[in-house]
Formats: sequence, structure tokens, C-alpha cells
Amino acid sequence: MRLDVLTIFPEVFEDYLATSITGRAIRAGRLRVGVHDLRDYTRDRHRVTDDYPFGGGAGMVMKPEPIFRAVDKLRRKSSRVILMSPQGPKLEQAWFAAKAKSRHLIVICGHYRGVDQRVIDALVDEEVSLGDYVLSGGELPALVLVDGLARLQPGAVSDADSLAGDSFSDGLLDYPHFTRPRAFKGKRVPAVLLSGNHQRIRDWRDEMRQKTTALKRPDLLKDE
Repeated sequence: MRLDVLTIFPEVFEDYLATSITGRAIRAGRLRVGVHDLRDYTRDRHRVTDDYPFGGGAGMVMKPEPIFRAVDKLRRKSSRVILMSPQGPKLEQAWFAAKAKSRHLIVICGHYRGVDQRVIDALVDEEVSLGDYVLSGGELPALVLVDGLARLQPGAVSDADSLAGDSFSDGLLDYPHFTRPRAFKGKRVPAVLLSGNHQRIRDWRDEMRQKTTALKRPDLLKDE
């Protein structure tokens, strides 16, 4: 899988892409990520990527020309262009699962008041959002997108079975986890987890997933 990210702040991505599961997926060749400075696609000496909006109003808007040039250079037949935008639907695990086998995604990081509408109309296949709030730019959401896709690439997570029990993998939250020591500040690990009875442990975990979801995210159970 290849991801190409278009941003005016490429330095935001450098350290994160080298760490943890995302870095492991890249080093193993499971994922290729290119980070492209949109200023490299300008043609004026000041490398301007934004301008005042027509019609007036506060804020700046990202110009269409650099984005069009970058997408035109990077796009292939298999490409899909994603815009990180608060106006898109919220990212959910089902979206990551559906996109994990994509061959090529081009991710546009918006900034300021957003991008020129002609970019959205002519280039963008999907707008996606982290949630119903506004951040300074699309860089953090793009990192979330990269991370969520990286961990689903074959071999990125050393224990692939752990992915099956992730929160939202089947519509439920994860069960509680415990590690050493067995007792800490008067709280002990549930006895069932120490029993060695694998069926009882599976039953307990299934029950706790239901209870945890009902307590913390009852909205996830409405369709059941």
C-alpha cells in the first residue's frame, strides 16, 4: 500500500513515521508513505499556498494550483484522493478495514479556512474527519489515518490475533486487561484470568466486552 500526503508542514510527519507499528510497517515494506511539501508545487518566488477568500471574510484559503499540480503528478489509475476535513464523515474502524487493501491513497491536509472548493469538486473522492470539532490543520488527522491503516497491513502487528479483539473490530469495545503484579494497591487480578481455564477466560472476556460497551458506549448496542 502507498500513501502520499500533501501538506505545508512536512516536518510534522518525520518522527512519527519512524516509530512504533507505523515505522515497523514502513521498514518491512508493508507500507510506503511519501510526504510532499505543497510549496514545492508553487511557481512564484515566495512559494505561496494560500490567499484571501473571494467575497471577503476572515481567514485564508488554500490555493487550488499547487494541489492540482501535486495530485496530477502523483495520481495513478488506482488512486483515491482523500481530504482531511471537518465536513467529512467521522473515521471509524470499518472505514480503516475497508481501505486497508487499497493500493494508493493521496491524502490532502487542509489548513486555514480550508481548500478552494474547486479542489473538492474536481479532485477529491472522499472527505473524512476525526470528529465534530475543528483543528488548525489536517496534519494530525492525516497521521491518525496513516496509523490506522498501517496497523492493518499484514505483518505490521506481530501478534495478528490481537487485531481481532480490538475495540470496534466487531462493534464492541475491548475487555479489561491486566498484567503483573497480581495485586496492586489492594486490587487483585480477576481470579478467572489466573485459572488456566481457557473457555472460562473466553466467556469472561465476552461478557466483559458486552458490559463495558453497555456502560461506556451504549450507542454501539442500539442496532443489536
